Amino acid sequence: MIFESAVYDNGRRTTPGSLGEAYLACHEPGKFAWITLREPTEEEFIHAAREFRLHEMAVDDAIRAHQRPKLERYGGCLFAVLKPARYLHGTKRIELTEIHAFVGENFIITVCYGEDSTLVEARRRMESEPDQLRQGPSAVFHEIMHQVIEGYAPVVEGLENDIDEIEAEVFESNVEVSRRIHEVSREIIRFHQATKPLVGALERLAEGNANSSHEERRHLRRVQDRVLRVTERIEGFRDLLSSIMDVNLTTIGVQQNDQMQKISAWGAILIVPTLIAGIFGMNFENAQWQWFKSIDHGFEISVAVMALTSFLLYLWFKRSGYL
Repeated sequence: MIFESAVYDNGRRTTPGSLGEAYLACHEPGKFAWITLREPTEEEFIHAAREFRLHEMAVDDAIRAHQRPKLERYGGCLFAVLKPARYLHGTKRIELTEIHAFVGENFIITVCYGEDSTLVEARRRMESEPDQLRQGPSAVFHEIMHQVIEGYAPVVEGLENDIDEIEAEVFESNVEVSRRIHEVSREIIRFHQATKPLVGALERLAEGNANSSHEERRHLRRVQDRVLRVTERIEGFRDLLSSIMDVNLTTIGVQQNDQMQKISAWGAILIVPTLIAGIFGMNFENAQWQWFKSIDHGFEISVAVMALTSFLLYLWFKRSGYL
């Protein structure tokens, strides 16, 4: 569906009656159109693409959601796929949405998939600065990229807090933290996939567009640096989480070894009275060993020997650190 449609004349907004009117109006000097579609059907998207004469290959790429982030030129039109991200503190998950942008000389068409306020905020900021709007569709696209990449900072902060919490739980020997490590690792991978491709795409765009101004190339490099810093931190998170997982596995192994030591020690303590009773038997009246028949209170003495031996073994294992 068409979420918002506007034609800007020297920084002032006008509202066209249809996509056809917007296309005709944006070809007048000093004007450009900005059309926003929110989760359009295939028919709605194809209709908009035909009205603005979008490149067929770009349309084929953008006709469905869940595209890889990229920036590509098709003729005189730039096609971009951006992945805004939002950290959900309640569920400790990352919510990824998707924006497709077609940037021409006198129009920009943005397509939003998912609930996201990036385009609304970008339009609000641009309309509050008419001087920026006068610079045309490229300035609008740069503002959209700025909004998307600035939105990555809270996500990075949220992931960093999650890793700090996991690290604390690992060093507190909480073996249940393994599941949480896996969940955060999965979120980091998803976020990395949404940001990493932009680094190379921005570099190719900045170096490959000879028609862009020096200011535009400088802006693209600045955006590339921001994305690069985000991806480097994400890669650092992955390495740190891998180290934390190794520490957690080591901790689990040490705990299991301690348990096995305790079980072995108690087994050794209990086997002594079992061995004595098994070898000599406890029926002293019918005992085949004459020595046992001649001892008064033989049962009590044998039990005392068993108890003393077990106690001495317990003291020895305790001092050795087995118990």
